[in-house]
Amino acid sequence: MARRRLAKKDIRALNATLEQFGVEFSKKDAVELVTMEAGTFTVVNGEPAFVSYDGLFFPHLKFLQTHTTNLPRLTVDMGAVPYVCDGADIMRPGVVAVDEGVVAGALVIVVDEQHGKPLAVCKALLDAAPLKEAVKGKVAENIHYVGDVFWKLTG
Repeated sequence: MARRRLAKKDIRALNATLEQFGVEFSKKDAVELVTMEAGTFTVVNGEPAFVSYDGLFFPHLKFLQTHTTNLPRLTVDMGAVPYVCDGADIMRPGVVAVDEGVVAGALVIVVDEQHGKPLAVCKALLDAAPLKEAVKGKVAENIHYVGDVFWKLTG
């Protein structure tokens, strides 16, 4: 495991990347890059914030529990929760609400309908309108979920 604290100029460069998520870190934040076999984690003030893995860069679920981003959301019914938390892709019958900003190929946050808690970060397979009209099939590919390797590595 390699750990490196970012300088102020590196934080500025990182903020340019984070702009797509509507997130910005200040120069006062302690920002580190932690490289592990599973991927590279951006750690801010001791908490995991973002993950870089297999060419993808996405927010860590622990970060999403305490911070907001501009990523659109898919809301799933409570019956889908155990499957999503076990790494299953998101199927249309379990989706109860779709944000208008959902775009095919872009990241979405999957939340449960009862508490609105983030369960997964996924890649949408359909735009919002066709997704709302669909009645069956896979609508999002699960990338990071509660209980996966990224979750477990960060305690």
